[in-house]
Amino acid sequence: MMNDLPNGFTGFAGVNREEFESAADASRRQRGEDPAAEPAARGSFQYARDLDSGRRVETELPFAKQDIDEINPLDLRWAWVEVDLSAIRHNVAETRKFLQSRSRLLAVVKADAYGHGSVQVAKAALGAGADRLAVATVPEGIKLRKAGITAPIMLLAQPPATSIPALLGYNIVPTVYEPDFAVAYGEAADLRGMKAPYHLAVNTGMNRIGVRFDEAVEFLHQVSFHRALELDGVFTHYATADCPETLDFSIQSNRFADAIESIRAAGFDPGVVHSANSASIYRYPNVHYDMVRLGVSLYGLHPCPETRDLVDLRPAMSVHARITDTRFVPMSEGVSYGLHYRSPGSVKICTVPIGYADGLRRGLSGNTDFILGGRYYRQVGNICMDQCMFEVDMRSYGTRERIDPQVGDEVIIVGTQGIAEVTLDEMAEKLGTIHYELACGFGQRMDRIYV
Repeated sequence: MMNDLPNGFTGFAGVNREEFESAADASRRQRGEDPAAEPAARGSFQYARDLDSGRRVETELPFAKQDIDEINPLDLRWAWVEVDLSAIRHNVAETRKFLQSRSRLLAVVKADAYGHGSVQVAKAALGAGADRLAVATVPEGIKLRKAGITAPIMLLAQPPATSIPALLGYNIVPTVYEPDFAVAYGEAADLRGMKAPYHLAVNTGMNRIGVRFDEAVEFLHQVSFHRALELDGVFTHYATADCPETLDFSIQSNRFADAIESIRAAGFDPGVVHSANSASIYRYPNVHYDMVRLGVSLYGLHPCPETRDLVDLRPAMSVHARITDTRFVPMSEGVSYGLHYRSPGSVKICTVPIGYADGLRRGLSGNTDFILGGRYYRQVGNICMDQCMFEVDMRSYGTRERIDPQVGDEVIIVGTQGIAEVTLDEMAEKLGTIHYELACGFGQRMDRIYV
């Protein structure tokens, strides 16, 4: 079969035809197989194409699949996200300092832990003192359960009724605010001899989900007849806890306090009462109640400027890449799509394999810096889907050490090196968005390395 290979076939990169045939034959002999045997009698094959005739040629893989699968992800692609789990643990510990001893801490790990990896972050947070976990979707909760996590998991929204078997099967506690869903949930649980715990969402002014604050008691009267339903908690969400203005926050917090008082006065036990998100944990201790929800601050990101002087948070995410190409671009020649950037001359253009499909938003084109060797370098040209470029001035200055970047050199896209720092906050400000969005984006395609 190997003799049927076309003369122009070279196998894999760096392996010529003779080496390819010799390695494959040796591999078959080692397994006790006949090198001359027909393909049907041999192992795994890949197809190469005879470019002259257009026919496909079966060729045995010269490497064991297990060996290929064990290649370090960083050797497959030179772009990755690092997540510092010690920063996650630090942020939980720092937040617990703001709480009363009886207050529980719910770690929000929705959206794959804001791009940081839900399973690893959940384990780190629980190990550092978090009591419960919160997700946004049923599949997110199932993923945690399949990873062996047994801590209480709360769903921050009411899912479709068709998901009820999964809620009960994986012990995920839903948010509830519609009577029909509550009854269906209770019925499904009762048929199996189970309880149906839930958290009641109270709408105090954000007007996204929930039972209106002055209708909470009426709702409980509608559903409390069901013996399987168990009110495990009552909560609300603040729309302006991260804003300088406090009037709307005060209106919401007062409405929630009134709702809880009414629920108790009507003879209902509200269970675990919670309303504080990241911003209000640090700014408004009067709304801590029985539990707080640690979201964006779990990842070391401040919810607003007002919290920067209140708590010491450490960013957990950094974004890295290695240079894949360097070239001198003559003066006035362009770089990347549209050629909007033109070389001023005496610069080296370096390419890194990261683009907007990885979360490096195209709107940052020409408006962000990368870090190499502890120094800033300007990103130039339009950011592409999978790649982008940056500029290194190759001229010599008496006060500055000349640097000559090479293929393989590590570049920091987000993070700190020496005294140089590029943050998600800076990127978000330039884009007119929030750092939450950018963190989620960087976690979508690149491999994550936990340190």
